[in-house]
Amino acid sequence: MNLGKLAAFAVAGLVMQQVAAQSIDARDLPTPEGVRQYMVMQPRDLGGDLHPLLILLHGHGSTAAFMLGQNAFLGFKSDGWQRLAARENLLVIAPQGVKGADGKFAWNDCRGDATTNAPTDDVAFIAALIDRAIKVYRADPRRVYVYGSSNGGGMAYRLGIELAPRLAGIAAQSALMPAHSACKAPAQALPVFITHGTEDSIAPYGGGAVGNWGLRGRGTGLSAEASVAVWRKLAGLPETPIYHRFPKSGKTSALSTVWGSDPRGVQVEFLRIDGGGHTWSSRTEELPWLLGKVLGEMNHDVDTTEEVWNFFREKRAVAN
Repeated sequence: MNLGKLAAFAVAGLVMQQVAAQSIDARDLPTPEGVRQYMVMQPRDLGGDLHPLLILLHGHGSTAAFMLGQNAFLGFKSDGWQRLAARENLLVIAPQGVKGADGKFAWNDCRGDATTNAPTDDVAFIAALIDRAIKVYRADPRRVYVYGSSNGGGMAYRLGIELAPRLAGIAAQSALMPAHSACKAPAQALPVFITHGTEDSIAPYGGGAVGNWGLRGRGTGLSAEASVAVWRKLAGLPETPIYHRFPKSGKTSALSTVWGSDPRGVQVEFLRIDGGGHTWSSRTEELPWLLGKVLGEMNHDVDTTEEVWNFFREKRAVAN
């Protein structure tokens, strides 16, 4: 193991001591459609200043508990968001989706041709969670951020369309804007972070049918680059971006492209993972063999959690 990884694991150990001192609890929220569930990781001190709120949206077939490192997916646990939240003293809420037609937990994102999406009003559910977070957990209404993975990323796009005035930024990993949308087109510019692997076999980088041999009814999407362009053009950002290529350490590589020069303003960032699959990036985590076969290659040059938070950190919602 090289010195960089040793240092990363040492820092992770210190952060996990902080995590142990924080509570991660499962809670219920009554809605017109019935009781919905969510998990909350509270800051160490709920008094004093208002807290940034990070909403984490799981992928199709995953769970809120997985997003906060509380259970495994195909034998693998990821604690990246948990460690970040502990270090930054964030308020984190991970809502739980509802089972779709295939019996797997899902979100009702904007893909009009996805037959396995959840049938629920997830926008209203998450809006109510934001209200609760502000009232009960002292969330800062100007610092509400949403990150979603896969189908959760599609839901993040939908929230960016329908809740834009309330959000300081959204981020989507391995998610495409819908080719056949059931939603209106985005109308209000906001900061958007997108990361996608060029060898994603589930949400193909070049667009088209979402899914693979074992996943059906997921609809169709635009290409990853076209998805980025939707938000860049809406924001009126110049076509000339700033590029940053991360040092390569393995089979994949990472290129960051940022439109907009003000970290406190509206920016769009695209973290392209060349050779990467349908997964996040991590300097310290390794996918088990089976999950790697399902999702594809994981990049180890960057941490998705760190890049997303660096993007969100200085941004504030304009309307609040």
